[in-house]
Amino acid sequence: MSVSNFKTLGLSKWLVESLTAMKITQPTEIQKHCIPKILEGRDCIGGAKTGSGKTLSFAGPMLTKWSEDPSGMFGVVLTPTRELAMQIAEQFTALGSQMNIRVALVVGGESIVQQAIELQKKPHFIIATPGRLAHHIMNSGDDTVGGLKRVKYLVLDEADFLLTDTFASDLGTCIGALPPKNKRQTLLFTATMTDQVKALQDAPNIEGKPSLYSYQVESIDQVAIPSTLQTEYLLVPEHVKEAYLYQLLTCQEYIESSAIIFVNRTTAAEVLRRTLFRLGLRVASLHSQMPQQERTNSLQRFRANAARILIATDVASRGLDIPIVELVINYDIPSDPDTYIHRSGRTARAGRSGDAISFVTERDISRIEAIEARINKKMTECDKVHDTAVIRKALTKVTKAKRESLMEMEKINFGERRKQRKNQNLSKKSSRA
Repeated sequence: MSVSNFKTLGLSKWLVESLTAMKITQPTEIQKHCIPKILEGRDCIGGAKTGSGKTLSFAGPMLTKWSEDPSGMFGVVLTPTRELAMQIAEQFTALGSQMNIRVALVVGGESIVQQAIELQKKPHFIIATPGRLAHHIMNSGDDTVGGLKRVKYLVLDEADFLLTDTFASDLGTCIGALPPKNKRQTLLFTATMTDQVKALQDAPNIEGKPSLYSYQVESIDQVAIPSTLQTEYLLVPEHVKEAYLYQLLTCQEYIESSAIIFVNRTTAAEVLRRTLFRLGLRVASLHSQMPQQERTNSLQRFRANAARILIATDVASRGLDIPIVELVINYDIPSDPDTYIHRSGRTARAGRSGDAISFVTERDISRIEAIEARINKKMTECDKVHDTAVIRKALTKVTKAKRESLMEMEKINFGERRKQRKNQNLSKKSSRA
């Protein structure tokens, strides 16, 4: 394609200058294809792997059109996690800083009252998680959310995840408060083309609107994982996983590498964080039982390299821009192969190389086979950790650190709040029945 810079793609002069100041001068494939079509007024579905510049593909055209007529609430961006919403809000704010842009971040874990005040000021762009925005729509009154009736753009980022049953009700509430389809542009971006996304792609044209534009970088299986990603597995007995993890993180190859360790449960994340911290590693964690401020602090510490290791549940595997990750460890294997793709997408971004190592116990074989079928690639065995070294160097001290961490968590009743919430929800349901 001959188009090679943001000016020829059609972005405003001021925005091109902002991008140049941020050292962003060469559009990526998805930006080259989607930006001109969105500027033409077309709805768009963009499929590209994480780290390929999806955010700018929608932020660029939205900011360009907004600057031509900067009135009221102009665009809503919905995304599945708070951290990703914060990141997108930061990017909108940075790009529009010289134009007095007003961006509101509407996510859980922050003050509802403060958010309502922000919304009453009619921000130009609202970056939100569906649950919290739906709460405002249902409870905050017309003076707060009435401006949503006039927005020009709706973006679903990580659309594959938003279009699942988890978000269906809240998403319906949010979309119901916006103008109808033929009065707004709808932009969907995703790293995986699921059946729900494909169904929207195949839907009939909306009367009075130009046709939907759909663009996918390469074929879906090539999108799945980059060629610069090394995928490996390590066969590990379940009861000594922590010792193998410690040995891997401190082996010669990874002693200084930045790493994200993915687990399936919040308790596992907390146990590992405390255990590795006791063993002298610079570690942070990211999971749903942490207060929002702590989650934000953990991310900032990891981005700034104050923490070398981030232990996370899948809250963190969606779209977050953490450019320094050299190693992803699937400490627990996900049940959905697409989750593996999202996790692994934290490394080997934008042409850099990276390693994804999966800890495989006897119970995980069928999950690994499903992942290998999905990514169309066989994993190789990791040879960086050997049983004798684990037993000789790590087992005793890791077991001690884990035992102390569990006692510590028992003392502070870790997980009690969650149990209480679960019980409250169950009693509400039974009283409704």
